[in-house]
Amino acid sequence: MPDIHSLHPLAVRGHTITWDNGSEFAEHALIDIALGAKSYFADPYSSWQRGSNENTNGLLRQYFPKGCDLSTFSEAYIQSIEDKLNQRPRKRLRFHSPQQIFDKSFKRALPN
Repeated sequence: MPDIHSLHPLAVRGHTITWDNGSEFAEHALIDIALGAKSYFADPYSSWQRGSNENTNGLLRQYFPKGCDLSTFSEAYIQSIEDKLNQRPRKRLRFHSPQQIFDKSFKRALPN
């Protein structure tokens, strides 16, 4: 897990987080504490409760077929896909990219 303290500057931006029910979220309470947020878990087989997540999964499937072994891809390739998706404008973000929104929010959250 990345350094949990790196989330502290984002605490003013996050109040709630909706997670999938996967075992990879077992330590969600640490993130709750770091952000001062409350976690919720989507109901099983209720993809509409995680719309952005499901949309992102669809975008990822363009590069990684469902069930593929991610260990067969280089870190550089995976990073290039991550960069492409984070720089892709989204209608939901008024045609800004997730990276632009994150950068703006992070700058606002940092102490002067």
